[in-house]
Amino acid sequence: MVNFVLAAGAWLGAWAWDDVVPALRAAGHGVHPLTLSGLAEKSGAPAGQQTHVEDIVDEIGRHDLRDVVLVGHSYSGIPVGQAAERIGDRLRRVVFVDSNVPADGESFVSAWPDGRAMIEASMAATGGFWAPLPEADFAGQGLGEEQIGRIVGGATPHPGATLTEPAVLARGVGELPATYIKCLLDGDEPSPDVAELLRGEHWQLVELDTGHWPMFSRPHELAEVLLDAAGR
Repeated sequence: MVNFVLAAGAWLGAWAWDDVVPALRAAGHGVHPLTLSGLAEKSGAPAGQQTHVEDIVDEIGRHDLRDVVLVGHSYSGIPVGQAAERIGDRLRRVVFVDSNVPADGESFVSAWPDGRAMIEASMAATGGFWAPLPEADFAGQGLGEEQIGRIVGGATPHPGATLTEPAVLARGVGELPATYIKCLLDGDEPSPDVAELLRGEHWQLVELDTGHWPMFSRPHELAEVLLDAAGR
């Protein structure tokens, strides 16, 4: 048995994994979908990026989890990658689901042209939080109206400081045993930093023919990939 710890991307909470969890549990594994501070049922609480790293590390420590498969979607790949380094031999594998990956000293918006300015403008208008995307921004991602409605209806503003604070890593994430899931409707090639990591011996690429939110658009296929990454 392995223990999956699942962290969804910006604006989302543990509820985003509802369609994925049953297949993982049916395979006999422990599953811990996690809401990061400031989101969903923890909405409104101030949080920085290191708060989210501690959320993940504390979840693993509180339940004394071993053989951990850490799963980070989108934004959450950044705190998940840092947490993976910190939990040492408790880690079995880390899975990045169409996600950003951390680099020491770099933030979520570091690679965005004028990214900090855009995020800071949104934060100024929403009391320090990044406003969720409107329905129109989910077009072309393999999602039906009901699925888009679930995402938009459940989304909460995302703590802005988590996006602008830098990651802290003792070593590069290239040393971690990792699977990177590229969702092809969101671009058919990994970003340059991910492509470089995939050239190393510890990283594996898996492609899914769906959009950026596969836990909604292809939950059963995503669960199968996670089980494969865990060694079933």
